[in-house]
Amino acid sequence: MSFAPAARAAVDAMMGFYDRPSGRWEPDRPWWQSGNALQALLDYMLRSGDTEYLWALDHTVEIQRRVYMGGEFRSDSTDDTAWWALALVRAYDLTGRSRYLDIARTGAEWIGTYWDDTCSGGVWWDVPQKTYKCAISNELYLKLLAALHNRTPGDTAGLDRALETWRWFRASGMLNDAGLVNDGLTQDGRCLNNGGETWTYNQGVILGALVELHRATGDDELLGVARRIATATTTSARLSPGGILTEPGEKTAVGDDLPSFKGIFVRNLDELDRALPDRPYRAYLVRQAESALAFARDDRNRYGLHWAGPFDRSDTARQASAVDLLATVL
Repeated sequence: MSFAPAARAAVDAMMGFYDRPSGRWEPDRPWWQSGNALQALLDYMLRSGDTEYLWALDHTVEIQRRVYMGGEFRSDSTDDTAWWALALVRAYDLTGRSRYLDIARTGAEWIGTYWDDTCSGGVWWDVPQKTYKCAISNELYLKLLAALHNRTPGDTAGLDRALETWRWFRASGMLNDAGLVNDGLTQDGRCLNNGGETWTYNQGVILGALVELHRATGDDELLGVARRIATATTTSARLSPGGILTEPGEKTAVGDDLPSFKGIFVRNLDELDRALPDRPYRAYLVRQAESALAFARDDRNRYGLHWAGPFDRSDTARQASAVDLLATVL
């Protein structure tokens, strides 16, 4: 089965949410989700070779790099900056234009200023308050550092920082005994695993980070850790009931952020799958795509939150996640 027509139709529907004056997808939604929509679009173009919407890249970047906290994709949380920076790394992969890496590099440098000795290391999530050290900001920072190293000939400092970040993350306790990543560390000075939710995006970003770090180092143990997390997620009765990826809470309390998480997971799972010779997660990704096509799509090629169905409604986050998913099976 070719998923190419469905992927293109999903992209067309996602671009229906794009607001040219603001350079964002649905400007009333969280800003970071436009960074993820841009990443989904770029991944689609890279996988398919279809660059009809390439115009949206510079249009989006030139507006968004100026709009928050003095420019260059700064925000009040380090993860927001990292989402945009990683999209710009993908823009470089697609176009070969070094200006995108230059902007992404300034993002990594800024995030790095929020690393300190609290909890023996790690970057803070919220700035400038510095109240929470969590998985997502540190996973994104690790992936960004390793990705920049892999695209910067002669770099050593970035790789050293990436390895330091991975050693800290692995020792932090956020990766639990079940092979899943909890949300963050306690804020009581003890810096223990807080037992927070195992959101799918926390399981996903670390996969892509470890793939990039393996590419940099050749250390196969990194892929072994990634496989354990990926298998724990894809076989979990809670995260993959009936074999279909399901976000904790998606049947009940759904906020603005949650609909983006599954797309982020499958994007990074695909990066791991393509790095492994046996392609162990390809069948899982195909199953998600088949289910979403059959049960989560309306007659306008818009996708809802529940990939096992039924269709609820569509928005930028839901649609970008569907584009993420369909791009993985191209």
